[in-house]
Amino acid sequence: MTIRIGIGGWTFAPWRGAFYPAKLPHAQELRYAGERLSSIEINGTFYRTQTPASFRKWAAETPDDFVFALKGSRYATHRKPLAEAAPSIERFLGSGPLTLGPKLGPVLWQFAPFLKFDPDDFGAFLKLLPHERDGTKLRHVVEARHASFADPRYIALLREHQVAHAIIESDKHPVIEDLTADFVYLRLERSQDDEPTGYSKKSLDRWATRIAAWASGGEPDDVTRLVNAPAPKAKARDCFVYFISGAKVRNPAAAMAMIERVT
Repeated sequence: MTIRIGIGGWTFAPWRGAFYPAKLPHAQELRYAGERLSSIEINGTFYRTQTPASFRKWAAETPDDFVFALKGSRYATHRKPLAEAAPSIERFLGSGPLTLGPKLGPVLWQFAPFLKFDPDDFGAFLKLLPHERDGTKLRHVVEARHASFADPRYIALLREHQVAHAIIESDKHPVIEDLTADFVYLRLERSQDDEPTGYSKKSLDRWATRIAAWASGGEPDDVTRLVNAPAPKAKARDCFVYFISGAKVRNPAAAMAMIERVT
């Protein structure tokens, strides 16, 4: 079991002087973040195709036990029908993610907020996601944002294909906390400007307790499920936790405060 805690990206001007030392060269920001966090979710892979050289550079600038989560290409998720996404998925996987080696974490496929749940088309997309490539294990997670995904059939499809559902803390998403894979992926989006650590001590403690329950193979007492039956117990689960959006300037502090609680 490993708990990874981080933020979305590492380039954000308001972090300079708040998280990064004011005079730190921009070229050293990833190295600085990597020494204080245990993971980063890369957003740029969603918008444009990267190169193997970029992935190798990111890997070289972070500690040996660091992990990157990657957003899958929008050309695979923002299309109709999803069943025809195979070329975009293959193009993304061929752009260099595997060069991260052991630093490659889950791939997050984020769907458009207006995309409605179509069991047949969504299931066809899940079938396209490979779980291994050139000897590298691949983990996939989806973020479905339309209310129509609050459907037990959605959970059943994810479990069938061993794909995780991204658990989101946000007013913009349906609350779904069913586990569908052998790992947990959290995106916490309610950091606040008036909290130095983004989240209050009470909120951080609550999430730390919940993360510990998932990581130890169980579930939190207050979990919100679409399916009544709890997930099968496990010996342990890897957990990936990212402080995203909200009062973005506070997210590094929130991540570091969470690291203190769970590691």
